[in-house]
Amino acid sequence: MMRKYQIPKFLEDTVTQAHYDRWLHRKAVAHVNRDRNRGNKTAINEEYKIAIHKAVSDSEGKDAYTGEELNWTLLSKYDNKASKKHGRNYKKQFALLPSVDHVGDGTGPVDFKICAWRTNDAKSDLPYKEFVELCTKIVKVANNRR
Repeated sequence: MMRKYQIPKFLEDTVTQAHYDRWLHRKAVAHVNRDRNRGNKTAINEEYKIAIHKAVSDSEGKDAYTGEELNWTLLSKYDNKASKKHGRNYKKQFALLPSVDHVGDGTGPVDFKICAWRTNDAKSDLPYKEFVELCTKIVKVANNRR
C-alpha cells in the first residue's frame, strides 16, 4: 500500500517508515512554529510536510548545496545533553545529519532543500545567492594562502 509520505527508495534500507513519519512530522511542526513566529500566519503543518517530503525525495540522499552523501542513519539521534557535555567533538559527528533548509525567509511560499547540518549551520539565514558569494570569498582567500 502506498502511503501519502512513502519513504523514498534511497532510504528504504536506512530508516523505517515509522521513523521517517515521526521525523517528517517533527520537522514540519518545528518549521511551522518558527515561521509563525516570524509573522507567517498562513503556515500549516500539512503544507510543510508535503514540501519537506518533496525536498527529501528530490535530494536523492545528498546535500543540495555540496552534493555530499548525507548520513540518514543519524535522523533523530542528536542528544542535547551529550552535546552540552562533549561540545564541538560531539557536534562534529553530526556534520552530515540531514537538515531542512528554508529556500526563502519563511514568510512566503513554502520551499525547502535538504542539506547537511554543517551546511545549514554555515548558511544560516543567508539567501542562496549571498551564501554562494560568501563561499566564493572564502575559497578566494584560501587559494591565495597556498
